[in-house]
Parts: sequence; C-alpha cells; structure tokens
Amino acid sequence: MALYPQVRADVERAAAAMPIYDPEFDIAASRSEARRLAAATPGPELDGVRDLDAGGVPCRLYRPAGALPGVIVHLHGGGFVFHDVEVHDAPCRRLADAAGIAVLSVDYRLAPEHRFPAAVEDVDAVVAWLDEHAAEAALDGPAYLHGDSAGGNLALGAALRHPGRFRALGLIYPFLDPTCSFPSYAEPEHGGFEPAAAAWYWQQYAGRPGDLEDPDLAPLLSTEIGSLPPTMVVTAEHDPLRDEGEELARRAAEAGVEVVASRQLGQVHGFWRSPDLDAAEPVLRQVAAFLRLHHGT
Repeated sequence: MALYPQVRADVERAAAAMPIYDPEFDIAASRSEARRLAAATPGPELDGVRDLDAGGVPCRLYRPAGALPGVIVHLHGGGFVFHDVEVHDAPCRRLADAAGIAVLSVDYRLAPEHRFPAAVEDVDAVVAWLDEHAAEAALDGPAYLHGDSAGGNLALGAALRHPGRFRALGLIYPFLDPTCSFPSYAEPEHGGFEPAAAAWYWQQYAGRPGDLEDPDLAPLLSTEIGSLPPTMVVTAEHDPLRDEGEELARRAAEAGVEVVASRQLGQVHGFWRSPDLDAAEPVLRQVAAFLRLHHGT
C-alpha cells in the first residue's frame, strides 16, 4: 500500500527540511516553530482549561462540560526532545471533548537537557500527586493513560510501574525499541521519519549506554507486560515504529491482557496530531471511546 495522497503531500513538504541528526540542526528553533504552528490550529472550547503544578511537574488540565469522574493522563510525543503542553493543546482539547473525561497533559522534562530518567521521574511524580490530591482537584475516579510516540513509551512504562492503578491504556505509535531492529525500520517508505532520526532520539534521551537496557526506557524488555490494563495500540503503516507497537500488542495479548490493535493504512508517524489528515480525528475518537468504554468496568 502506498502513502495516501494527503500524507504524501505532507511528506514531500518535509523532505527539504534539515534532518534532526544534522550537527547544524537547531533544537530550540524547532521547538519554537512547533509551538507557533500549534497555536495556529486551536482546539475546541471546553468548560475549563487551567495550568497547575502536579507534584512539582507543570501540567495543563482540560475539563469538558459534564465530564465523567476521573482523568486521562496524557503524555506527549516528540522523541523525548520536542513538544510540550502548548504543542499538544489542541489534541488534548479534542481528546477531552471526545472522551467526556478530564485530560491532564504532563509537561515532563525534555532531553538532551534532562536525560533519562528525568521524564520517568516526572510521570511518577504526577501519579503520586494524583494519589494524594485527585479528590481536591475534582479528578477522583477512574484514571487512564494515553500517549503518542515517546509519550506512548512513557505511558506504557507508567502502567507497568503502577500495576492496577489505571483503568485503561491508549497508545499511538509508541516508541519502544532503542535497538531500532524491527523489519519496519528497513522498509523504503518511512514517511520522512528515518531510522537515523529514531536512533538520534534515543541518543539524546539515554543518559548512559546501560540505560538502553532498562525497562523503564525500553518497555519491551519488561517481564511484567501481563500486568497491563486493557490496552489499545494504534500504528501507522509507513512508520519505522510500526512493528514494535504491534509486537507490544502481540505480547500483551499472549500474556492475557485485553488488547485492541489497529494499523492505519497509508499513514506515517505523526499523523494523529494532524487534524487536516482524514485519519486523525477518527483515530482520536476511537481511542477516546476505548478509554471511556472502560469507565464502568
């Protein structure tokens, strides 16, 4: 299957950009540009949106009108290097609106300024804050985890470190394998997300070589996959990360976890955050429905 026309156009526009692994690549400028572009495509109005401190970690809380009890903890993608609550503001608004559940977007520390395990520690601090303060923040009730790409890695790790704490887990093309060795890395149509770029992200994130074998960084190495809550995994056909996400789904199913997995044909890494692509909103709503499905179980 070839890239779908909408996606092909995006890939062609990105082809001329400097690769992130070029020594001249400007991380700060790229972060700033991502925030500028995100601000140009705002999400829906909600009943309440506010910034808060969750155990020393900056977060943004999105509450839709008539929200069900509980909270979806959202962990943004960006290869552990890019993006923040501003870049993910519109997707989080759409997720809260679609699920009818409050969304807490976590502004965890980024690499290379803050390498592993800084992001993991921030996520655990937010979980601890919820354990103590959920009721006073009107977030008591079922809790869920949601993440895309690197955020999917962090969400999966949090579910593994806190078994039984979360009602369900939604992962969008999770970034899981620092060896970059699955067959999808060798396929010719990678949608602009080159294997060299994936390797660069891991190099920025890992504090030392041994970290690459730590299950908190590489969750596919965990021996506790069977402890996961009901899990939904979405992958993109033309994405180097496709096979590692689908391998996670296979292992979880074999371990007895309730798993729903789908591959989005013609799509590339990052499509979920692009509302101009036809697949983005339906997938967001599918994952929101999966999380909400488990509200009463």
